[in-house]
Amino acid sequence: MTEQNLSIREKVDSWLNDPSIDEPTKQELLALESNQAELEDRFYRDLEFGTGGLRGVIGAGSNRMNRYTVARATQGFAKYILEEHAGKAGQPSVVIAHDCRHFSPEFALEAALVLAGNGIVAKLFPSLRPTPQLSFSVRSLKATGGIVVTASHNPPEYNGYKVYNASGGQLVPHEAERVIGNIQALTSLAEVKRLSREEAEAKGLLVWLGEAEDEAFVETVAATSVNRELMASGAAKDIVVVFTPLHGTGNLPVRQALQKIGFTQVHIVKEQEQPDGNFSTVKSPNPEEREAFKMAIELGKQVGADILIGTDPDADRMGAVVRDANGEYEILTGNQSGSILVHYVLSQMKETGKLPANGAVVKTIVTSELGAAIGRHYGATVFNTLTGFKYIGEKMNEFEKTGDFTYLFGYEESYGYLAGNYARDKDAIVASTLICEAAAYYKRQRKTLIDVLDELYEEFGYYRETLASRTLKGKDGLAQIGALMTGFRSNPPQSIGGIAVTELLDYSQGLDGLPKENVLKFLLEDGSWFCLRPSGTEPKIKFYFAVRGTSNEDAKARLARLQDEVLARVDN
Repeated sequence: MTEQNLSIREKVDSWLNDPSIDEPTKQELLALESNQAELEDRFYRDLEFGTGGLRGVIGAGSNRMNRYTVARATQGFAKYILEEHAGKAGQPSVVIAHDCRHFSPEFALEAALVLAGNGIVAKLFPSLRPTPQLSFSVRSLKATGGIVVTASHNPPEYNGYKVYNASGGQLVPHEAERVIGNIQALTSLAEVKRLSREEAEAKGLLVWLGEAEDEAFVETVAATSVNRELMASGAAKDIVVVFTPLHGTGNLPVRQALQKIGFTQVHIVKEQEQPDGNFSTVKSPNPEEREAFKMAIELGKQVGADILIGTDPDADRMGAVVRDANGEYEILTGNQSGSILVHYVLSQMKETGKLPANGAVVKTIVTSELGAAIGRHYGATVFNTLTGFKYIGEKMNEFEKTGDFTYLFGYEESYGYLAGNYARDKDAIVASTLICEAAAYYKRQRKTLIDVLDELYEEFGYYRETLASRTLKGKDGLAQIGALMTGFRSNPPQSIGGIAVTELLDYSQGLDGLPKENVLKFLLEDGSWFCLRPSGTEPKIKFYFAVRGTSNEDAKARLARLQDEVLARVDN
């Protein structure tokens, strides 16, 4: 038996012999005794707490999502919270929300009971709530931090755990590193402090949240409308909307927010309305994918919908599908929706005299330059951040602290948007209301959102983007991803499709004052670019491609050439 097998055997035995681990978990492990490959995958490492928290397959083992890995992570986070609160009046508190996934309520309660065991007040939502509401509630309740149990749009076998600071933003690397250090310092599960639910409630360390917080959140989202009077005067009633929450947390808040603004013709995809951790009507509950909109498109055709919107399970991402002039439904990419929203929000602010001179638009380094061009057209300063809305949230905090800039809009290509200062994470609820509002506004001008997009291309250039990924699971997959990055870093391509590569931006060096991250971006002579980024939460590597053409056809051809040549090298 190799040393590695021995260490894995020791880890398995430590779980089997630990009195704090329940019998069903031990039985699950015993049933795998003849499957050494599976045991190795479950124990070859501890489930990694990255800058985004935990995410993994549900099951027994140190490399799985279960109540013990959640408890261990929460103990590390609890120490961070106590350090952050040191010297301040009153007790520290953490707001906790969860989505519809398997074991989400159980994991959320486990986190609450560990916090309570550390003398921290856990403010827990009793049923599923959107991730952006968690961010809002951390701020509105002046909590020391937040936790949300979700795996976003991952497959049903996954769950995850994200942690937030007092500003309502996900922890950025220098904060996450402190939590990671705390977790790594734990030598056994016996070091986790935990109260029973009865004890925690009796001591006032477990507090249940409810309708007051829901109403405050929805009202705040509705207040971000940039054309509320026009909507209330009848424009909103003219639009037919189809909405699918894809079995997730967006169902009630999206409908409530749309209703407050004045939308009355909102049709729900009934088969996808109720929470379902199996996401049984879709291959993937991801509004980035056309397949997720199949039922919504069918309903849209039946009711003559102008726009279809879908939100992912934790309602922080929004996808939109728009009926064009020919009556066909066209899916907008995240970059297209983001560009339309930048244009709509800033143009309406300008029209009503509310556009500040020091306005700022924030996007990520892998997001289209179209929204940036539109932002600058309206006099806004455009900021780039690393991928992940936590960095956009960090910029918002910076603006709030210095007063040098006024945050107007932030977005990333992966269907995440935020208008308004009420949260520090992307919000599919506000994105849903604003994209429907934009559709209503332009319908008054006899335009679809496709027409608006074509006008933007005509004015600013024909920008086109696409994304590809390769999933490489397990220990070998991680090694392959590392080798890919090393290959492109040490032997960068000199040209792609006959176009010279003019610059390699290696963000692991900490460029432009940004944190160091394992991302490579290649700039080409014609203004095109492509980017390689290993996912921080999934066993995959992502490839981003972007071009600016002289026409739609030219842009599509350039994009196809760029993608084909880069991926040919990747797959070889």
